[in-house]
Amino acid sequence: MRKIEINLDLVEDKHKWKLVREADGLIKTSSEVKWIEWDDNGAKELHDFPAVGTSLIMSPLNAFFTWQTTQVTEILYLKEDGSVRFRTKNSVYTLTKL
Repeated sequence: MRKIEINLDLVEDKHKWKLVREADGLIKTSSEVKWIEWDDNGAKELHDFPAVGTSLIMSPLNAFFTWQTTQVTEILYLKEDGSVRFRTKNSVYTLTKL
């Protein structure tokens, strides 16, 4: 029988972002986040920072994403590290860099 060793020192915490929905305390974590800009044909471009009209998407950044919000209607605050509190069409969220 082969012995398998795992070096736990090499395992990193992949979750670098935490999203909290104000209404019910729902928490989602993610290693990466992007902001989707929309046009009449759907998703147009991904951005690193939010803007009114964009939606947050949490990694993986493909069809199997962790979470996607509806479009941002108001940015309540934005910090230099990317942490942001924002309102969408139906919720208020706080995204924090861990």
